[in-house]
Amino acid sequence: MNEECLICKAPLEYLEQAVLMECEICHKKENSKTRCINGHYVCNECHTQGLDSIIGLCMHETSRDPVHIIQKMMDMPFCHMHGPEHHVMVGAALLTAYHNAGGDIDLHSSLLEMMDRGKDVPGGSCGFWGACGAGISSGMFISIISGSTPLENEPFALSHKMTSRSLGRIGEIGGPRCCKRDSYLSIIEAIDFVRENFGIEMEKDTVICHHSSQNNQCIGKRCPFSKSNNS
Repeated sequence: MNEECLICKAPLEYLEQAVLMECEICHKKENSKTRCINGHYVCNECHTQGLDSIIGLCMHETSRDPVHIIQKMMDMPFCHMHGPEHHVMVGAALLTAYHNAGGDIDLHSSLLEMMDRGKDVPGGSCGFWGACGAGISSGMFISIISGSTPLENEPFALSHKMTSRSLGRIGEIGGPRCCKRDSYLSIIEAIDFVRENFGIEMEKDTVICHHSSQNNQCIGKRCPFSKSNNS
């Protein structure tokens, strides 16, 4: 088994009902359904410490391939195998690639907005909400580049269609969760969606996962990014 708890490295467990827990790092108390089997709890904010370092990476990035960009983020020290950091990283990688491919956005302000929105999606939303945060992040990306608000017409529709498309693909593969797999699936759907609806061509290459050995719940050959499916 691989390490999952940030405190004692033990596997995580998910409770049927939320209970009051205290973060082992910042000592904030809040209700949660997630802890390790030894009772340790780490809040979303502490779990994503260092996430803001992706702003600098994105501002200096020249690639038009969002998978290539998010893989760089995944290699950074703050990023874990699973976690709510992916709820920001998907949208940030897409914003960066979109900008580099000719998309008309202010990248810095867009990244800050993505950070603010993505951090509001908690860990475990994939299982408890029926909406993976990586898929939601792709919808946030479309919302940002289209200027969507609750009162808009076409931008409102496009952002919902994007989220639906990503979640539909994630649902086709099924569980258990894998933040890497769901991030890749959402990004690939977004690349095609942007080409079809915005006329911007981001780059897309074959994706092969190099994280399976870190994932206790890896689905193996059922994953479209498995090395065995791409050899």
